[in-house]
Amino acid sequence: MNKEQHIKNKLGQRIIQLRHQKGWSQLDLAQVCNKDVQSIIELENGKTDPSMYLLLEISKALGVSLKELVDF
Repeated sequence: MNKEQHIKNKLGQRIIQLRHQKGWSQLDLAQVCNKDVQSIIELENGKTDPSMYLLLEISKALGVSLKELVDF
């Protein structure tokens, strides 16, 4: 696994962790971020490169700073 894929996987795991802490499903997070659930699934599985805007939206939705979201 290359470094880029490793980072995508770590980010996905961090989002899952934070989402579970809120008791949210993937659909819940998708709805709050105005995204389709497939986008969240792909992000959590490390299959996509999220935009900075999406990361900011997810951090706001999960109630953490952007720094906390990517601090893994």
